[in-house]
Order: sequence, then structure tokens, then C-alpha cells
Amino acid sequence: MGDYYACARISSAPKPPNHAVNRGILIEGIACIFAGAWGTGLGVASYSECIGNIGLTKVGSRTVAQVAGVVMIILAFFSKIGALFATMPHTIIGGSLLIGASLAIGVGLSHLQFIDLNSTRNLLVVGFSLSGGFGIPLWLLMHPHAIQTGSSDLDSVLAIALTNDVFVGGMIGFFLDNTIPGTLEERGILQWLEAADENDPTLSSIKGYDLPFGMNYIRRSALWRYLPFSPTFQGFPWDKDSVILSKDDTKVQNADIQLDVNDECEDQSI
Repeated sequence: MGDYYACARISSAPKPPNHAVNRGILIEGIACIFAGAWGTGLGVASYSECIGNIGLTKVGSRTVAQVAGVVMIILAFFSKIGALFATMPHTIIGGSLLIGASLAIGVGLSHLQFIDLNSTRNLLVVGFSLSGGFGIPLWLLMHPHAIQTGSSDLDSVLAIALTNDVFVGGMIGFFLDNTIPGTLEERGILQWLEAADENDPTLSSIKGYDLPFGMNYIRRSALWRYLPFSPTFQGFPWDKDSVILSKDDTKVQNADIQLDVNDECEDQSI
């Protein structure tokens, strides 16, 4: 999910709406099912280095990615061409991966611009997430038999998850940021919503996140409004009364903050 937002940011596109994120997760799940059925042994998911390549080449066109995918499928049927790519020096491959990974990491860290880095709370969350993301997987790699739940399958799942640096660091940051008390302004949520409000109704009509075909039928049909991966999805009926931080809430909180600042300034002037 973080890759979706990073890809939109590095492509200078609006923040992906909920239906686009849901659609991406759905397609990844279906692709993983087919990959398992065909016995490829590889999962199908977003790849952070590819996002870095977008920043490196300045090419974010979906058409280019689709054409590249078709070309790779065709080339897979010709072993001689695969052997030609296999002769590529490892230094070139390593250099491109290093640059792509570096750009992907930089895009991820750029999201910290919305939070208050003068806050001890935020420094603790960021620092603990980074140290835990580096330290816990390294410790488990040094002690591969440390996880003993009594089930070999569960041990394998936990070992795979807890040796993934990104997963461990992300889960630590997610847990700490949602449990340690902090204001919306301190956590950067107000600034994030001001930059691109996910509840903005105009986001649903942006053509960049529409399906490549059949949009006229989808907009006319009422059924598609209840499918969470449809561009016309407006939420489930039972979620209408849920509390959502909208633009109006943001304006009210910003007004309260401004009033507090004005009162403090008046007190200091007196």
C-alpha cells in the first residue's frame, strides 16, 4: 500500500483514492493465486525499486509499463533472448538496483515532511521503527530457531514476516503512532489532508484512476457503486454514520488551533 502512495507521489499524481488501492490489492491477490497455480514460486506484488526507476527515468506512463510487460511476456518464449540478458554484467544490474532502491527510500522518507520533527514523540516513533526494522530481522537471521510455536507452518510464516525489514519497521511504526498520544497536527495528519484529502469527491472522477475500458457502463450502473474496487464506489450503506475526518473537520480544527495561537499571542503582548 505504501508503494501505491509513493508511486503517485514520485509521478506527481494525486493521492490514490480508496477504490484504486482496493483494486490494486485485489489484482495482486488474484495474480498470486495464478502464480501459485502455475508453480512459479514467486509472489506477485508491487516492487519498490520500480518506483525508484520512475524517478530515475522520469517516465510514469501506464502505457509504457503495459507495453514493457507485453514485451517481457513475448521474450519469455525465446530462451536465446533470455540468455542475452543473462550476459549483462552484474555491476550494471547492481548499480541500477542501488539507484532505484535509494530513490524509493527517499520517496518514503519524504512523507516525514508532514510531521513535526521537533516533537520527541515523533522522533521516538521514527527512531524506534528504524532500529527495530534493522535489529529484529538481523537477530532472527542469527538465531533461526528462536521461534518455536509448536507448529512448523506457523514458525515459517512468522520467520518470513519477522525477517522482512520493511514489514517489521512498518508494523512498529504503525503500532507506536496509533498508541502513543499525539495531536493531529503533530502527527502530520492535518497537513496530509490539506495536501490531498482522500474524501475529496473530485478524486473519484480523476481519469488517471479510472478503468481503461467500460467507464460509461460503470457510471450508469448502480451496482458498481457498492463494489469497493469500482471508480464509482461511494462507501457501504452501513458506513454512512461512521466518523470520518473530512475537510470541514480539518477547517474546524485548524480554526481552533489558530484561536489558541492568537490567544497565546495576546497573553504574551499583555
